[in-house]
Amino acid sequence: MGNSYAGQLKSTRFEEVLHNSIEASLRSNTLVPRPIFSQLYLEAEQQLSSLEGGGRADNEEEEDEGEGGLEPSSPSNAYQLPPPPEGCCTTDGFCQAGKDLRLVSISQEPIEVPAGFLLVGAKSPSLPDHLLVCAVDKRFLPDDNGHNALLGFSGNCVGCGKKGFCYFTEFSNHINLKLSTQPKKQKHLKYYLVRNAQGALTKGPLICWKGSEFRSRQNSTNTCPSSLFPPLESSGSLAAFPSDPVPGTNPNIPMGAQQAGPASDHPSVTTATGPTVFNGKDSPKQPQLAKSSLSAVPRPSALGILPNSGPPKKRHKGWSPESKSTTDGGFPQSGGNRTKQEGTCVPCVPQPGLVGPASVTFPVVASGEPVSVPDNLLKICKAKPVIFKGHGNFPYLCGNLNDVVISPLLYTCYQNSQSLSRAYEQHGASTMQPISEETQLLLTVYYLVQLAADQVPLMEDLEQIFLRSWRESHLTEIRQYQQAPPQPFPPAPNTAVPVTSAQLPWLAGLAASSCNDSVHVIECTYSLAEGLSEMFRLLIEGKLSKTNYVVIICACRNAAIDSCIAVTGKYQARILSESLLSPAEYQREVHYELVTGKVDSLGAFFSSLCPEGDIDILLDKFHQENQGHVSSSFTASSIKKTAALDASGVPVCTNSSTQNLDLGSFEKVDFLICIPPSEVTYQQTVFHVWHSGVLLELGLEKEPVTKQRAEQHVLKLDTEAQARFKAFLQNSFQNPHTLFVLIHDHAHWDLVSSAVHNIYSQSDPSVGLVDRLLNCREVKEAPNIVTLHVTSFPYALQTQHTLISPYNEIHWPVSYSNGVDLYHENKKYFGLSEFIDSTLSGHSLPLLRYDSSFEAMVTALGKRFPRLHSAVIRTFVLVQHYAAAMMAVSGLPQMKNHTSVETLEITQNLLNSPKQCPCGHGLMVLLRVPCSPLAAVAYERLAHVRARLALEEHFEIILGHPSSSITVGKHFVKQLKMWQKIEDAEWRPQTYLELEGLPCILIFSGMDPHGESLPRSLRYCDLRLINSSCLVRTALEQELGLAAYFVSNDVSLEKGAKNEVLESDGEKLSSTDEDEEAGVEGCFDAGSTSEKRSPVKRERSHSHDSASSSLSSKASGSVLYGESLAQLSGPPLGEPARSPLPCGPAEEGRTPGEIPRLRVSQGPTVVSRHSPGLAPQPDSSLRTGQRSLQVPAAPSSQLSSSSGSSSTCAVPTANVLVLQASQCSMAKACRQPPIVFLPKLVYDMLISTDSSGLPKSASLLPSPSVMWTSSFRPLLSKMMTSTEQSLYYRQWTVPRPSHMDYGNRAEGRVDSFHPRRLLLSGPPQIGKTGAYLQFLSILSRMLIRLTEVDVYDEEEINTSLPEESDWHYLQLTDPWPDLELFKKMPFDYIIHDPKYEDASLICSHHQSIKSEDRGTSRKPEDLYVRRQTARMRLSKYAAYNTYHHCEQCHQYMGFHPHYQLYESTLHAFAFSYSMLGEEIQLHFIIPKSKEHHFVFSQPGGQLESMRLPLVTDKNHEHIKSPTFTPTTGRHEHGLFNLYHAMDGANHLHVLVVKEYEMAIYKKYWPNHIMLVLPSIFNSAGVGAAHFLIKELCYHNLELERNRQEELGVKPQDIWPFIVISDDSCVMWNVADVDCAGERSREFSWSERNVSLKYVMQHIEASPNITHYALIGMRKWTSKTRGREVQEPFSRCHVHDFIILNVDLTQNVQYNQNRFTCDDVDFNLRVHSAGLLLCRFNRFSVMKKQIAVGGHRSFHITSKVSDSSAAIVPSQYICAPDSKHTFLAAPAQLLLEKFLQYHSHRFFPLSLKNHSHPVLSVDCYLNLGPQISVCYVSSRPHSLNISCSGVAFSGLLLYLCDSFVGASFLKKFHFLKGATLCVICQDRNSLRQTVVRLELEDEWQFRLRDEFQTANAKEDRPLFFLTGRHI
Repeated sequence: MGNSYAGQLKSTRFEEVLHNSIEASLRSNTLVPRPIFSQLYLEAEQQLSSLEGGGRADNEEEEDEGEGGLEPSSPSNAYQLPPPPEGCCTTDGFCQAGKDLRLVSISQEPIEVPAGFLLVGAKSPSLPDHLLVCAVDKRFLPDDNGHNALLGFSGNCVGCGKKGFCYFTEFSNHINLKLSTQPKKQKHLKYYLVRNAQGALTKGPLICWKGSEFRSRQNSTNTCPSSLFPPLESSGSLAAFPSDPVPGTNPNIPMGAQQAGPASDHPSVTTATGPTVFNGKDSPKQPQLAKSSLSAVPRPSALGILPNSGPPKKRHKGWSPESKSTTDGGFPQSGGNRTKQEGTCVPCVPQPGLVGPASVTFPVVASGEPVSVPDNLLKICKAKPVIFKGHGNFPYLCGNLNDVVISPLLYTCYQNSQSLSRAYEQHGASTMQPISEETQLLLTVYYLVQLAADQVPLMEDLEQIFLRSWRESHLTEIRQYQQAPPQPFPPAPNTAVPVTSAQLPWLAGLAASSCNDSVHVIECTYSLAEGLSEMFRLLIEGKLSKTNYVVIICACRNAAIDSCIAVTGKYQARILSESLLSPAEYQREVHYELVTGKVDSLGAFFSSLCPEGDIDILLDKFHQENQGHVSSSFTASSIKKTAALDASGVPVCTNSSTQNLDLGSFEKVDFLICIPPSEVTYQQTVFHVWHSGVLLELGLEKEPVTKQRAEQHVLKLDTEAQARFKAFLQNSFQNPHTLFVLIHDHAHWDLVSSAVHNIYSQSDPSVGLVDRLLNCREVKEAPNIVTLHVTSFPYALQTQHTLISPYNEIHWPVSYSNGVDLYHENKKYFGLSEFIDSTLSGHSLPLLRYDSSFEAMVTALGKRFPRLHSAVIRTFVLVQHYAAAMMAVSGLPQMKNHTSVETLEITQNLLNSPKQCPCGHGLMVLLRVPCSPLAAVAYERLAHVRARLALEEHFEIILGHPSSSITVGKHFVKQLKMWQKIEDAEWRPQTYLELEGLPCILIFSGMDPHGESLPRSLRYCDLRLINSSCLVRTALEQELGLAAYFVSNDVSLEKGAKNEVLESDGEKLSSTDEDEEAGVEGCFDAGSTSEKRSPVKRERSHSHDSASSSLSSKASGSVLYGESLAQLSGPPLGEPARSPLPCGPAEEGRTPGEIPRLRVSQGPTVVSRHSPGLAPQPDSSLRTGQRSLQVPAAPSSQLSSSSGSSSTCAVPTANVLVLQASQCSMAKACRQPPIVFLPKLVYDMLISTDSSGLPKSASLLPSPSVMWTSSFRPLLSKMMTSTEQSLYYRQWTVPRPSHMDYGNRAEGRVDSFHPRRLLLSGPPQIGKTGAYLQFLSILSRMLIRLTEVDVYDEEEINTSLPEESDWHYLQLTDPWPDLELFKKMPFDYIIHDPKYEDASLICSHHQSIKSEDRGTSRKPEDLYVRRQTARMRLSKYAAYNTYHHCEQCHQYMGFHPHYQLYESTLHAFAFSYSMLGEEIQLHFIIPKSKEHHFVFSQPGGQLESMRLPLVTDKNHEHIKSPTFTPTTGRHEHGLFNLYHAMDGANHLHVLVVKEYEMAIYKKYWPNHIMLVLPSIFNSAGVGAAHFLIKELCYHNLELERNRQEELGVKPQDIWPFIVISDDSCVMWNVADVDCAGERSREFSWSERNVSLKYVMQHIEASPNITHYALIGMRKWTSKTRGREVQEPFSRCHVHDFIILNVDLTQNVQYNQNRFTCDDVDFNLRVHSAGLLLCRFNRFSVMKKQIAVGGHRSFHITSKVSDSSAAIVPSQYICAPDSKHTFLAAPAQLLLEKFLQYHSHRFFPLSLKNHSHPVLSVDCYLNLGPQISVCYVSSRPHSLNISCSGVAFSGLLLYLCDSFVGASFLKKFHFLKGATLCVICQDRNSLRQTVVRLELEDEWQFRLRDEFQTANAKEDRPLFFLTGRHI
């Protein structure tokens, strides 16, 4: 058989076993028999004691199939190929029947595969680059573990279809394999073939044959405890997972279990699941959890291929044929996945380590003889070597695999860099050669040589080196490509001489020769195996003790190279191997070491260090000596503190791209804040919500708000979250008019896909919880839920697949400042970039430090205890240092030698700070211990030492863990209550912020901080124990974010104060982690509030700081703030204010009980108070009702500033405290951020910069849950803003399969963004919580504002003028006017509409007006500004503008997503009009959906008429009158959406627009009918629109009468009314009147909002309606008096919304020239024609104030372009033929405006002379409010007032026609000196009029009394002639 397994057979004979096995296989379809070899060999294999079997994945290159060294036991004689049958095809790649079998040719063709058969690829020696497709019975193929293949063969030819080949020899001849050796299926059937997503057949996983006759490809062992490392990267790199408890997987792949033993002797079981693909090839089939499930599993496609493994070539300790492997491979579309069985720890995914996105044990191609790993390697070398597979084949390792780590990361990096040129090729550039393998290896050697002894190689560095090298060698092509990408061009000759494989070892050796043995090069002649063996030999012999890296090169194999690099340096190897552990594995490893007692040796070692013997003995001795002498250094203090939180600025993120969010349809805002499962964060957020006042402001709660109510709005994402979230969804479903904001705080925390949860649901319900809740279908589809993600580290939400549109990102605070500082107190934010800046030269003491003696001790111990994880060693060393430092400070000075200077400084300051402050305030030391078991150890040890040293009352030690609340000793709780003046006996601190001033060590555990904020008294941030091997940007910045801080930078710092001087540049900006926007002091305009909000009062801002809606302001003498703060500043001096002073003038609380600080100003100082009307800050200290204190006036030298110097402050208490501010640690805290101690590795990464000028940390992978799309990416730039950084990550990162965005294939397409998803990001501790709570308030105010509208609210004018009793319509209860009664009522000429307050009064014989009756006129420019408005809530019957979108009216508007944009057709409609002397041609734009309103000659033919209903029609769902709305300049703001106003009733609505505005109106109102005026009316006023509407409608009435007459309808039965409505009519009301008795004057009334449908149907139902010419209604005002609605009907002017009878008014025209008052003019004409005008007093229309368009769109400007002078109305006219500046405005407009403001020049006698009005013939022109006019009509039979006793002071003849004759004018009497004004179209008609009317008989004219409007001749000016009465 050729097997060389050297095992002993059992007594059972081999043949018997074989026979039984075959028989069992043939009998059974379901039962899989025991593998033969497991029956044959003696030992029943136990579970692995080390993580063994690796899986397989294919490599791009195929190894040679030659015999040499492969089959030492096979015979060497050649195989004779039988001759082929005559006439058959013998072409390679074709079968003997001549059919093509090559995979490339038939991959797309359908191939029939019989049941039980699989398609496999065969390799032909003559066609090395092709696979031949065969169909083989799967029983003759091995299972996933290389077992259970039946002997023999059964296959079919897929080419010709021939079936039933029973021998592989026969089959190989048929498919023309042409072999020179014995055909073996194991050797030539290489790959499974699978169909990819496109259905094409592709090369799949290797077929896993066992046996030594085949060169087995094996992966070496995993050294990490029970883990499986999935691959990530674009073309076959490792897919690491987030640091959350689980990896992701594809939900449709069945779960497979794989057992493996961990590397460190504690067995556990993990399972691996597909889908994985490595390098674009599929990995092997998946082992099944239960073998019986095999039949149920379909063969996976290319996206779901499953891992596999097989036995090694030779038997060696630890491999079991039964054991399943832990393998994985992956590529971007589907990374590998892992799962776990119940009862074991979660195998978590690795975070990318130092060498990039990390993994260990990966399927690497093995070839050649196995290499044995020496048994005692770790013991001798003191570190596990990490071997990186490089190019080519990698040999198989066996033996002591626990002591080495294999990683494919370098291989991946090489592969990535090979693909660089493809980025250019795909853009059409000619092929550029990728960087060669030789060059890659040489550059790698150069890189390793220049690494310092304490540096660790980084894959990112290597990628950049390859990229730069490639760019330099292809500079010419790249430049050509960038200039002209589309044209292919010949590649420029490469100037660099390429390195050959023969030169490579020599060049590498040369490079390594300069580095003092740190890099050792081994050259192999045959294979890497010999180089590895050599390396292991040298390691064992100790010859590589100084060597950090071993480079092994085999450069003989057919000009291709094999290589690998081993990291043998103890420091580097330890860090790299630990970086490959996932967070969960890291925790598990540490836990295991603690539980098994492995750390005891470390404790023993420490004890031996102390010269006086064991430290504990020393402690006990000290304890006994000092018992009874403990004194507490704390003194009680009566000084109080209160909080001063600020409302911060708010992002306005409801931008226009959020189309689907119609804010107008919501009435209120509700919210739910989701936070990570941290008890402290939960309490902190609840406290924040409770005290911010947001619940009151949103109307969600009433005073007083309890904490329990606040808790309803904060959800901790733990196991109980699901039920509450369900209730939230239910609530949102039941309240569709409430906008629910789902705030996902700390949003970078859990990004695991819920698909992963489907696998782990039984074992860990919290896996993928965020995705399950926040991304569930209900949230995504609910139109009333907006999701706001809030995070300081948004990178993982900024990938190619993100759901968040870049336009919906808010980076806070904003980067622009508008000249106002963001923080009123001159705060400076200290984030990562400022900490880094402090390390540069010029700063007295850096804020970032590392502890060299600590690092040295850790390194030494690492060598001594190679089997312990470095986290354990580091923790024990640090705890030892703290213990020794405490002892040294407490009186055992000899212990100083056993600690580091840094730790001693921390401990000294911790113990001494309370003694320097009279109140006993101390400082906090944060000790970050991510691993919980180690944190518990540290806590116990430090607490023990503290107890023995009798320091229990000097400082507290607090163990902070996310899942538990804070525990503080009784003594310290008492202190805190005393400082904060809390009387509640049950009070306990629940947040770290409440520990303000407490001297303590906070041991902060948990793998990630969860958003907990730290108090301002934090002085040292000890991060020496953070997991420095897991380097990703998020993890790093998150840890450093704990120290982020606000300091006052306006302070004169203490001279000589130790460690306090800080000279950082206040203006310095860097975008490392804060981006530009963090440090900039910008003002974030809150938009809706006029007050200046001062964000972030506390020095150490944290999210807790900035959101209270109570506005605290500072009194400041600065010019900048003086004005804005005046309104907010506190009480005058001496007035009580809520501000107890802190300890020392400078101290202020960072706790929930803080005070608004005193400010230094140039003058007297006030203590600020909460501004009235806003919720005060009800925190702990306010709960007990504080006493006020008064601050007497004092010069600024005596009042300290917020971080004051040594000055005194007068406090009105019996004993005045005079303190040195610098002595109190809390006073110091104002001035300087905490000092941060880091591991050396992290420190180096932060302070070293790359070529972009950014710290190296910025170029790290941004988050463990994403991966780079390509190595070919630019570096982040220092100048990038947050927005640009976001776009960078959106381009260059993709989520891993475990990421919740993985399934969202966004790729930058807008439609894949979720419209209601927002992202708020900002640096840590900047105050984002405050920002989003403020955002909620503003959103709420916005909603209220959107549901409100400003409507004109003005009293009717001229109501006090005397009236006579016969005016009244006495039938008070009539719903409709009685025609006969109504006819008897006189017409009221007086204008009552308040918009005509500036118009001339119209006189009638009913009035005797005194001058003083008229009010004073407004100034013209005040006309708009001063009109009174009222804010009204929109009712459900309102008319809307284009900003309203709701589901009901989407179709009405034409924006419904399911409909195409509405098609419209353009129709011309012409009619002749004699007065204009020409035919008028109008155009209708009619949407298809509205064509039923019109009559066409045939479908799509000529427009004939607009359909009109009958008078007798009684349809309750139809409005009979068509509505016409003339509009200009209001395409967005006009209220044309009448859907709700009409209550859904069928109606015809036509917009009347000017020709030049047609397109824009059509765009905004695609489903509205447009009537387009002829272009000659482009500059006309509203009169032209009214004129054309009326004429068109009369013409249409005639057409309809003719059309319907043919149908038997009488002409008078056609409905003659139309509605002419302003574009600002928003709502309609009815007054319900309740009369007390018949004809009684006593009545009550109430007004309610009704629909326009109701109003119209009521009016249209009036009896005898066709006898009325004009019908209107009141304009609404809140000041309506009872008597105005008491009479139901009036006969008077109607405006704004009129119902016009076009039949009766046939001969009364609107004046098409008019711009203003055309409705008054028309009303007077209608009345004088003897027609009825009726106003329904009980209906009123509300008019919205619209600040754009309408009459304001007419601007009068000079025709001379360079004239910048303003033009005043007096310049609107000039003398004819003068050199006056001509104006670009219609002549009629100039005339009307001139007469409005300057008519007294023409009618001097008429000024304020109301008893002698101006006689105006046939027109009403506004002559201004101080002149009255009397209107008369010259038409025969017209109704005019009696003028017999009136002497007129003037005569106005405007364009008078032939009806005006000399005899007509002679009826009227004029005062002596009365003036005349005749206005005509030209000078000629002016003279003719004077002659025709015989005016010279009574009027005297002078030549200089002729004028014209200031128009050029081509603009046709109007001419005037004035004269005096003789």
